[in-house]
Amino acid sequence: MKDFGYVDELVPGIRWDAKYATADNFTGAPVAGYLTNRIVGTTALGAALENAQEKAESLGFGLLLWDGYRPQRAVDCFLRWARQPEDGRTKAKHYPNIDRAEMFTRGYVAARSGHSRGSTVDLTLHDLATGEPVPMGGGHDLMDVVSHHDAPGVPPAAAAHRHHLRSLMESCGFTAYAAEWWHYTLNDEPHPDTYFDFPVT
Repeated sequence: MKDFGYVDELVPGIRWDAKYATADNFTGAPVAGYLTNRIVGTTALGAALENAQEKAESLGFGLLLWDGYRPQRAVDCFLRWARQPEDGRTKAKHYPNIDRAEMFTRGYVAARSGHSRGSTVDLTLHDLATGEPVPMGGGHDLMDVVSHHDAPGVPPAAAAHRHHLRSLMESCGFTAYAAEWWHYTLNDEPHPDTYFDFPVT
């Protein structure tokens, strides 16, 4: 796809773990449209992330990506999953205090995702000295108020890490999403009205 690429090629040295290409996500299985464990995004996203990575490194951190471009078929998979009976397999880790359907009404999952436009990313920080992800007060896709920016009760170290991530991402042209500390969208995204559906291969 023109002006899309693998983020690890657009941003040499960046780390990633494409959660939806694995079973380590709220559905408990690889998601439709993710055929390989790679992160895809627009070239504009890559340029902004390269800048963000340089700033993170100056603070002793690296970037660890969990998701970028998301095919519309993956979003449709989420919708189908939400209508299935609860089996409890991922509830404690990902949505302990809400029902599946509430993921959509509370804004944690969208029927039309900004990820499908190619310039939204889910990510965290890792410590350059140890290689380990830093504490953030909750993991990827923990659909709970504790994941909101400025949520009460987040340990001070985790709150500081969230602040570092938000500051560096906003300084590189991204907008934060209030309900998810890991979710950022490029302000000047090149495809603001297009929802793509090509698979990640």
